Amino acid sequence: MADLLRSTAFRWALGIALWSALLALAMFAFVYWQTADYLREELAETLRLEVRAAAADDAAAANRVDTWIAMDPHATHYGGLFGPDGTRRAGNLGAVPEHLARDGDAYRVSATVDLAGRTLQDEIWAAALTLADGRIVVIAHDTDEIDRVKATTLRALGLGLVPTLALSVLGGLLLTSRARRRLAATEAAVAEVMRGDLRRRLPVGDHDDEFDRLTRTVNRMLDEIEHLMGEVRSVGDAVAHDLRTPLTRLRARLERTRSQARSVAEFHEAIDQGLIWIDQTLAMVTAVLRIGEMEDGRRRGAFARVDLGEVAAVAVEFFAPLAEEKDIDLALSVPGAHVIDGDRDLCFEAVSNLVDNALKFTPPGGRVRAGLQRTDDAVVVTISDTGPGLPPGERTTVFHRFYRSEAARHTPGHGLGLSLVAAIVKLHGAGVTIRDAPGGGCHVALRFPMAQAAEAQADTGRSGHNPAR
Repeated sequence: MADLLRSTAFRWALGIALWSALLALAMFAFVYWQTADYLREELAETLRLEVRAAAADDAAAANRVDTWIAMDPHATHYGGLFGPDGTRRAGNLGAVPEHLARDGDAYRVSATVDLAGRTLQDEIWAAALTLADGRIVVIAHDTDEIDRVKATTLRALGLGLVPTLALSVLGGLLLTSRARRRLAATEAAVAEVMRGDLRRRLPVGDHDDEFDRLTRTVNRMLDEIEHLMGEVRSVGDAVAHDLRTPLTRLRARLERTRSQARSVAEFHEAIDQGLIWIDQTLAMVTAVLRIGEMEDGRRRGAFARVDLGEVAAVAVEFFAPLAEEKDIDLALSVPGAHVIDGDRDLCFEAVSNLVDNALKFTPPGGRVRAGLQRTDDAVVVTISDTGPGLPPGERTTVFHRFYRSEAARHTPGHGLGLSLVAAIVKLHGAGVTIRDAPGGGCHVALRFPMAQAAEAQADTGRSGHNPAR
């Protein structure tokens, strides 16, 4: 019972009930006010008309008062004709009511009335006028009818408020029961996620209401958490595996050198080889840390205007000697200016990794083409080669950390280059796709959002073709 009283469903039901009760009170108050005001106005208008009719003829004023009293068999009509000194000359009023204005308007006053041979003090509505000869004519009506309407309205309010409140509580509980069931199912799913079952998702309804949209958002968050946790586990395994090989080689080399080396030159050779393996290990750890830093978005503060055409030209020029050494035709096509908001060093690293990969898997005599295109809202960097290509099933997994495709098993590297490209692309709000190149091989496209003022700059930008072989 205590849990129910503390529950949100109970508070919602109570709130709905109170709100309904307030609405009922407001409605009854409006009806009460309108009804009482209408009756008062009707009665006042009648009294105003009657007192003016009685005052219109001084000689017939007494007869008019008697007629008004005789019109009502229930003894609710009162009237009187009084001399200038206040003595009663006709009617059933004992005296002119105190504080009653003689302006012909209706007022509620206390008066002495003669009713069935008795003299009573009663609350009445009365209107009075002074005749030309100084006499005073008073036309009045009792307040019982208006008071009965008020009492009936208040009684109806009291009798109707209790069932209204009860039905409102019941309706609130019925309306919140569905929410309670959904919350219970959500709590159960969250509890399983907390116990480690990251594959569990929150139940989504079919109404597409606020709860459903919130649940879908939470489920997308759980998808991302599951993906990140899977990457953490795979990265941990891959790092441990990749670190074990150079460290094992380093240990074996040091032990062998300690027991077998006979000269300073042999010691130097062992130290140099050990430094190479240590540098490889540090490079791998540094790459993992940089990927994490970029995925965290900490480098967005260094964003500035970057011309991707210039970045691509520098990257192609950097790899031109390697392309010439491998007898690969490396060329760049950059028509116009291509300005984005980004980090120049990271953009250079992304393009360099793609060019390096293309050169690595393209056989001698092949071609590697780098190009830039501008659309309405983006700058697209493309790298295509004539290498062995990439199977469709691996075109998304190659961006995972430490993933090595079958074609790359026997090539140097740790499987972090494309992961770095994916992190840079994500940091810039860009996209990356891989498809087959027209002449065979891979075609990789990076789609960067264009800078705000890039279109104005593009009209005066440069264009050209930079063969770098």
